[in-house]
Amino acid sequence: MKTFRYIMCVAACFCAAATMAQKLKQSTICNADGTVTFKYENPNAKEVQVDVQFAGRNPMTKGADGVWTATLGPAAPDMYPYCFVVDGVSVMDPLCPQYFPNEGFKNSLLEIPAKSGSLAHDIKKVPHGLVEYIHYYSNSLKGVNNAIVYLPPKYDADKNKKYPVFYLLSGTTDTEEVYYKVGRVNYILDNLIAEGKAEEMIVVLPYGNPTKLLPPAPAPAGGFGGFGGGMGMMRDVVGDDITGDLMNYVESHYRTINDRDHRGIGGFSRGGNQGLGIGLRNLDKFSYLCSYSSFTATEIPGVYDNAADTNSKIHLFWLGVGTDDFLFGNARDYMEHLDKHGIRSVKEYTHDKYGHTWMNAKYFLDKTLRLLFNPAASEEAMKNGKPALERTGQEQQFTGATMARLFPRQVTSPEYAEGKVTFRLNAPEAKSVQMESELFSAPVALSKGDDGVWSVTLTDHVTDVYKYCFVVDGTKIADPTNMYLSPDKGFKYSIAYAPSNPYDVQKLGNIKFGKVTYDLNQNVAKYFPPTTDEPKILIQLIPGNDDTMESWFKVGGANLIADKLLVEGKTQPCILTTSTAKDSKMKVYTLKASDYKNWAERRKALEKLLLSLK
Repeated sequence: MKTFRYIMCVAACFCAAATMAQKLKQSTICNADGTVTFKYENPNAKEVQVDVQFAGRNPMTKGADGVWTATLGPAAPDMYPYCFVVDGVSVMDPLCPQYFPNEGFKNSLLEIPAKSGSLAHDIKKVPHGLVEYIHYYSNSLKGVNNAIVYLPPKYDADKNKKYPVFYLLSGTTDTEEVYYKVGRVNYILDNLIAEGKAEEMIVVLPYGNPTKLLPPAPAPAGGFGGFGGGMGMMRDVVGDDITGDLMNYVESHYRTINDRDHRGIGGFSRGGNQGLGIGLRNLDKFSYLCSYSSFTATEIPGVYDNAADTNSKIHLFWLGVGTDDFLFGNARDYMEHLDKHGIRSVKEYTHDKYGHTWMNAKYFLDKTLRLLFNPAASEEAMKNGKPALERTGQEQQFTGATMARLFPRQVTSPEYAEGKVTFRLNAPEAKSVQMESELFSAPVALSKGDDGVWSVTLTDHVTDVYKYCFVVDGTKIADPTNMYLSPDKGFKYSIAYAPSNPYDVQKLGNIKFGKVTYDLNQNVAKYFPPTTDEPKILIQLIPGNDDTMESWFKVGGANLIADKLLVEGKTQPCILTTSTAKDSKMKVYTLKASDYKNWAERRKALEKLLLSLK
């Protein structure tokens, strides 16, 4: 949610413990025969299952040491979401550092490596690009939105070179983080660029559900998540934001080639619908269109009824879907619709990647990144495009019932109101639910309602930002409906972001935000203030034992604190860094997270230090 450049650590199938006080130190083991052994330590649980994308939900067996075990597979090398289901409640693996960013469900990520190290998303010893989290004020939304920007490895080497831009959207309930933390677009592109198989480009990952960041408003007509009303519900909101606000920000802050021949747009699932809809309605801005496991509206004025003009404007129209995807029938019908209207396209089908999954998304991404902004390669692919598969009558078709099953209505937690905040958890079978927080001296009990939803309303800490979790019958879990997770090394707490806290990004509004960069080659995070002056002060922010490089910014909000105080004229421009390296040209201050009990104290210490600089 801040501005970042980030590097993800390799987790070669097993997830090592960092801070757990358990005996178990390794939760997943990849066996030589392709199977995977899952382990979870919880001596008090009555029933534990493991739910992994390649095998579904399976029971685990409890040992005398309190460790539950199950061996599943074999499975092909790839990355798979998984979780444990403890007495009916889903739990992220407390020993796994990698996780699936999502508005709702909370899954860890299992990585099964290929013996040859030949997977497209492998983290190889090649130059790595930069990944920046950005904030930008959106006039169409009347609020601040988020996005992520990938910059190719040599971006900083030549200050005069400009680059094409690919806008890439994630699926329903995904956050803007998913296409690099799960889809690994940055590493796929790093590898292709190093091998000379893809053009250097900037990739922008928008947040496809920006209204979730703003104050609640009545739901638009047409259905959930952009799938109702002819797949168009989110089109105006997201389309106006991307073409009217995000593009302006990107093209004014990065070295981009600003014409239709050097812009592409696409995405996975809902993001594919959004990307195609935006692209086809703005062929004056985009000439490369990609759909991964999706489709879009079949009535767009001036597009399908004018094939010659449309074909002349599109360099690449690429569509991929799995034949076992629940959207396959709809996607196939859309491909056939293009054929009937004479619209050229490239079509790709898979049969072995578990349907509507990020295994497919990564595969499709690898295929298309090789073609983007390469007119000759794109034209060759378009010339060889095949007709849509013949209808069999057995194709899966997307329906409202499918959406209701995949995305059931969830409780709201946390929910802020005037002077209070309510936390909720849907756990009808639980006997006891408590809430723990770094700010609470003791756990707080939740009460169970007739609908099986546990809740508690607090009037303390309503304006604070803090880590918390639920404890369900003795088992710690993150809040399932809170999209903000603390990037801890071990168990990942939820983050309560009070919208009334003084550094809430929506309250900051239309200001100039600084930049926090994660250097993928040096593994160092730095904040640079929004000024052209050379800062003379360096503040070293040392992470705590359980923290990662993201912690000072995602939980501590260090960059937003500096932004606010700088805009108010209460501090001097300074650089914040997680590095311990000294710079003899700068005045150096150091803050160690381990010197403070919680993030509230750490934020106060940073604020006090910044104020003292004035």
